[in-house]
Parts: sequence; C-alpha cells; structure tokens
Amino acid sequence: MGTTNQASVMIEEAKKYVINKGPNLIGAILILVLGMILARIVCRLLRSWLEHREMEPPVRMLFTRVTWLLIMALFVMVALGTMGIQVAPLIAMLGVAGVGVGLAMQGVLGNLVSGLLIIFTKPFRVGEYIEVVGNSGQVTAIELFTTTLLHPDKSRVVIPNRKISGEILHNYGTLKQHDITVSVGYNTNLPETINIIQELLLRSDTVLKDPAPVVAVGRFGDSGIDIEVKPWSKLADFGATAAEVKLAIVDAFRTRKIEIPFPQREVRVLGPATLASYSSVDGRAGLP
Repeated sequence: MGTTNQASVMIEEAKKYVINKGPNLIGAILILVLGMILARIVCRLLRSWLEHREMEPPVRMLFTRVTWLLIMALFVMVALGTMGIQVAPLIAMLGVAGVGVGLAMQGVLGNLVSGLLIIFTKPFRVGEYIEVVGNSGQVTAIELFTTTLLHPDKSRVVIPNRKISGEILHNYGTLKQHDITVSVGYNTNLPETINIIQELLLRSDTVLKDPAPVVAVGRFGDSGIDIEVKPWSKLADFGATAAEVKLAIVDAFRTRKIEIPFPQREVRVLGPATLASYSSVDGRAGLP
C-alpha cells in the first residue's frame, strides 16, 4: 500500500511539473534541437574550409569536434536556464569533476598533449620512415593519441604519443640508404671492381641517381678487403632493390672471375708441442 501511495504522489508531482513547466520544457527541447542543427551546419562548413588548408587530418578533426562541443555546450546552458535550473552551481560542479577526471586520466591527457605537439611541430609526416623508442617503420597515421608505423614485415606498430614526445627521433624521410658490404681478395683490382659495381647501380631502375650511390673501399679484413656499397632507393622499393643489387654483384663477380674470399686463417707451429703430465702422488699437472 505504501509503495502505491508513493507512486501516486510521484505521478501527481510529474503532472504538476509538466503543467507548470511545460512551455519551458518544450522551449528547452527546441533550443537543443536548434543547437544540434546549427552545430552540424557550422562543422560542415568548417570542415570544408579546412580541407583547402595545408593541415593534418587529425588537426581538422580536432577543430571540428571542439567547435561542435562548444556550440552544444552553449545551447545546453541556455536550455537549462530556460527550464529554470541554476547554471552557475552546475558549472562549478563540472569544474570540480573535471579536475578529478583529469587526475584519473593523466596518461590519456598526456597522449593528447603529445599528439597535438607532434601535429603542430611536425617532426615527421605521414609516409616518412622513422625510428623511435626502439621501433622503426613507415608512418601511416598520426592521430591525437597514437602514431601508427608500418614495419618492413607489414606488421603495424601503434605507439602512444607520450612515448614519442621527448625521445630521440631518427627520421629517414621518404628515402633510405642501403648498407651493403662485399669482400674481395687482396689481389683484386679495386678501381676496376668499383667501376663494375657503379655500372650495375646505374643500370638499376630502382636505385636513385640523385643522391648518387656511394661505392668505396672499407675495412681491411683478415681474408679480404671490404667494399661498401651504399645506394639510395625509395621506401617502397627498399627490399626489392637490396636483393637486386646483391644478386647483380654476385653475378658480375662470377663473370669477371673476381674472388669473393671465404673466412680463412693460417696457423704456424713454431716449436714442438709439450704435453702436460699428471703426478701420480697428488694429481697436479707437472712437466715431465
């Protein structure tokens, strides 16, 4: 019986509120609908205007979302005022709640701030090859919270932006230099061998001519002399170019009878070997 009476009282109070505040409630709903329509129109116009500016996609998305939130927040406050609700205490409560939420979401906010820093300072762009925090790959997406890299093995590496900000960043750009080493014998004609390799690089379609490939004598090893071959290629052609250049060098060396030495070491015995013998008394090693 008590529950039925409470329900009846609540229904009566709701009827009184609708009768007394009905026009205000309808007005608040109309204000919210008008705000949504206006926010959608303004965001569409803003997005169209930003597409003609040199701006990263995450920045355009951020501006449109912030604009939508500001417009809707303004209309929500007007609607609450129309319904007779005091807005000032509500704003104070939201401010206190915002501080608590900010403390609880320090990592998320750190990623957001770092993402904005990356977007505006532009230490790298989409399509460039970078190396940071022990990971490397081609940048495929720069978002507000994360940056996505495409690894050479076609896997994706998603890095939180706060891990990138403040770290040492190696940006290769859209080109990358190969580091190929081939060893030849000490009796090899080095200028002729270098010319052969340079001709191979010039005939390659994927090796860039500008910047010019670098072919030079490197380390003097135990079995031969190292020749450093460092051509440039685009990121999309990097793996195929490396395989093509190595195969062409091997074929050219075999055709020209240029020796590619294998590791070897010469051992000379200068005196007779002396074997240690063991004492039968205490088991220690001793000389005969």
